[in-house]
Amino acid sequence: MSIALLALVLCAASLWPFYPASVTVGGGEAQAMADFEAITGPDEDDSYDEYLNRYAGAARPDKVIRIEGEHYIEAGSSFQVEDRLHGLDGKAVITPETGIISWEVPVEQAGLYNIRIHYYPIEGKSSAIERQFEINGEIPFDGADILLFDRIWGNKLDEIQRDDRNNDLRPRQVEKPGWQLASFIDRYGYYDEAYSFYFEQGTQRISMTALREPMAIDYIELYQHQQPKSYEQLKIEYSNGGIQPARDQYVRIQAEDAAYKSSPTLSPVSDRSSPTVIPYDVSKIRINSIGGLNWKLPGQWIEWELEAPEDGLYQIAIKEKQNQLRGIFATRSLMIDGEYPFQEMKRIRFNFKRDWEMNVLGGEEPYLFHLTKGKHRIRMTVSLGEIAPLLRTVESSVLQLNDMYRKILMITSNTPDPYRDYQLEKRIPAMVTVFEEQAETIQSVADYLERITGEKSDKVAVLHAMVHQLKDMAQNPETVAKRLKSFKINVGGLGTWILTVREQPLSLDYLVISSPGYDLPRAEATFLEEAKHELGAYAASYTEDYDSIGNTSESSRSIDVWVTTGRDQAQVLKALIDDSFTPETDISVRLRLVPANILLPATLAGEGPDIAMQIGEDVPVNYAMRGAAADLTQFDDFEEVAGRFRDSGLVPYQYDNGVYALPEQQIFPMLFYRKDILEELGLTPPRTWTDVYSMISVLQKHNMEFYLPLEAANAVPNATLVPNATFSMLLYQNGGEFYQEGGRQSALDSEVSMDAFKKWTRFYTSYKFPLQADFPNRFRTGEMPIGIADYTTYNMLTVLAPEIKGLWEFTLVPGTELPDGSVNHEVASHTTAVMMLNNAEDKASAWTFMKWWTGKETQIAYGREMEGLMGEAARYPTANIEALEELPWPVKDYNNLESQWKWVRGIPQMPGGYFTGRHLDNAFRKVVNANENPREALLDYILYINDEINIKRKEFNLPYE
Repeated sequence: MSIALLALVLCAASLWPFYPASVTVGGGEAQAMADFEAITGPDEDDSYDEYLNRYAGAARPDKVIRIEGEHYIEAGSSFQVEDRLHGLDGKAVITPETGIISWEVPVEQAGLYNIRIHYYPIEGKSSAIERQFEINGEIPFDGADILLFDRIWGNKLDEIQRDDRNNDLRPRQVEKPGWQLASFIDRYGYYDEAYSFYFEQGTQRISMTALREPMAIDYIELYQHQQPKSYEQLKIEYSNGGIQPARDQYVRIQAEDAAYKSSPTLSPVSDRSSPTVIPYDVSKIRINSIGGLNWKLPGQWIEWELEAPEDGLYQIAIKEKQNQLRGIFATRSLMIDGEYPFQEMKRIRFNFKRDWEMNVLGGEEPYLFHLTKGKHRIRMTVSLGEIAPLLRTVESSVLQLNDMYRKILMITSNTPDPYRDYQLEKRIPAMVTVFEEQAETIQSVADYLERITGEKSDKVAVLHAMVHQLKDMAQNPETVAKRLKSFKINVGGLGTWILTVREQPLSLDYLVISSPGYDLPRAEATFLEEAKHELGAYAASYTEDYDSIGNTSESSRSIDVWVTTGRDQAQVLKALIDDSFTPETDISVRLRLVPANILLPATLAGEGPDIAMQIGEDVPVNYAMRGAAADLTQFDDFEEVAGRFRDSGLVPYQYDNGVYALPEQQIFPMLFYRKDILEELGLTPPRTWTDVYSMISVLQKHNMEFYLPLEAANAVPNATLVPNATFSMLLYQNGGEFYQEGGRQSALDSEVSMDAFKKWTRFYTSYKFPLQADFPNRFRTGEMPIGIADYTTYNMLTVLAPEIKGLWEFTLVPGTELPDGSVNHEVASHTTAVMMLNNAEDKASAWTFMKWWTGKETQIAYGREMEGLMGEAARYPTANIEALEELPWPVKDYNNLESQWKWVRGIPQMPGGYFTGRHLDNAFRKVVNANENPREALLDYILYINDEINIKRKEFNLPYE
């Protein structure tokens, strides 16, 4: 009887959809604790904190000074003035993505002013607009060197589309530009308020230098930012004005229906973690939420439009999930119609919880918002809030501790003798003081974090570990040298802590604007709902086709395309196919996501695709030798299509007078260097290898290192090793080749090759370069202030090392000086390809697809979509020459990239050529590890390479010796 009663109660609970909402106490409440005061280093003279201290006693004149954009006093020839631009009532100046523009500002009263700009984002490369700001020819402080201005994004279509299997398709994000008024603010979100700038009395000159993307400027204003009132003050105004709560009103706004966003990464997503999300389906994909890990960086905002049914006071509730930041909280600010309703809305806290919850702003005594009848806009922005001064403090500590680490490194090297007392406290007098001060500083951060969160967690454990080590090393300085490795790891842990805490992910299902006290939908699922959800999802795993992407219906012409990367890439590709390729050509595409190792057995079984995408550069020629790949030169317009790429991009796919694939991506090395450290050492980036040799002694004198790319032993299967980038560089720059006689023999036995191999191995035998190194992290700490790496390392450093942004650059690799005085900067590239299989029934349709996919417009669209979806770290290294120019690279960086690309050469693929990279590495290891003579080691392995080439050529009935 009791079991039946329990079942009845559970069923009733599962069927009852509403109950008074569970709220997060503290959600949107004012925090009683005072803000932490950031502690920064003594040497940070150019910091914004130091700038404010310098002018702490300055007046803040309550005046607005407007400078019309078209009234500039100096600008480049490409700057243009337009009348009534995009609906503007008046004139504006269009500023391109390069150049400087200046204005005169009449300042009647000296003092600190905020600055705002009325601008329009001109169509460019889809990235945020970057400008450098100067007053009288000088950048006032660090932070003004790069100011960011958002573009506006939204869903391309108003309604979510579905494929022919009833799954929602992720809506594409398109730019929806409009005139915006934006203050000059910190790009990292470290300061809540807009920047303040000091202006002397009289006529001053302000300048903006374009760093990235074009923009139109209507006007710039100097003004004073007014703080919003507190909620208590506003409540009194509500009462005095007779403003009453709205009655029986309930408006739900689906979060995924956001009207505008600051970034294309903020596309709606599907969440299947709970049956309470709206909309919901147990087996089909439903786009039902927004945010999550894509909505985490300070300054990113999402905006919704709502229709208030009547005048009155409303409460705002948010169904949200913050299940990423344990031991800390995510922070958002909220604006209505472009203004903060009251002071408390500048910092809304969302605490950690595993599941969805209904968060009523204000907690148990909800805040009330006055809305007039009609349309309104609600904008939520990622804010660091109380965390910001903690981050500034820890970032300053990391810079100071890294600086101290480099000073210690200069004395001990990175492999100190554990039995030697280096007397570091005498040779670096400030060492103990720095350790003590930083231990106290980091301890204060940990204490504050524990107080505001009310708990100890992994977020403070990292800080306590660093504090413990610093205190111990300060008390026992003789142990510093032997603990240098763990010290470096702990400082690296602080850098990771900054990245982790700075990211503030939050997922939203919907927002509710309702009358005060209105019963809200519950966020948590009942036990029976959860059970039904889990069982349904389990059953669906046997019936749903999760390998096929998007529409699967066929038209009169159709092709099978296999892609071997990730689901995100496949979904973006399928969206582009359905959006442009199929409508334009009437060729349907069955796109499947498959493991990379399934292509060969499927092709042998006659079950392979018509086209294989994103495959390694060794695959096409291997298939061509066996008659499995189609020769693309059979098509009349092949030469025209081949002109999209550098010749170097096609070299790996040429075999027996045919070309068997087209390049998708092409990656090559660049020289990365830390400007600050090289300047400190009195060095400049090397132009030639002679300069490198001169630089090595200076670096090693300070126990720093130059990085050269080298695959770690067992990092990749030995069978798939490509020739080393450094060796390839030295070989090509001196006129060498990998093969001779049309691929019948290795050319590595030439004198040029022997000399290149000897130079390469000498870096490791004579100069003791490391055989293994985490270059991005060592570059970040300064141990390796210079090195050669694939240019995609740029993306990684941009995202993972924000603390050194502006302190590093990349340029051409060192070259070899030729007899005529010129310098050869040639490097080898590696690529990925799209290949047509020879068993494709409709080769004309397959070729049409390949032309579409490798075309400029598609490559640009794919690159921007991927970067929009996954951020800057996913910037696409396209092989299409014109497409790369249109991807969102800063102008200066793209020019360096283009300069190096002109020097790129491809490495040909030959029958048996897979032995080249493998045995080149074996010969290298024998010289470095077994101290063998370089010439003898290489000659020994060239015999193996030539034997394998002969075996393969015999196998495929090719001429051989």
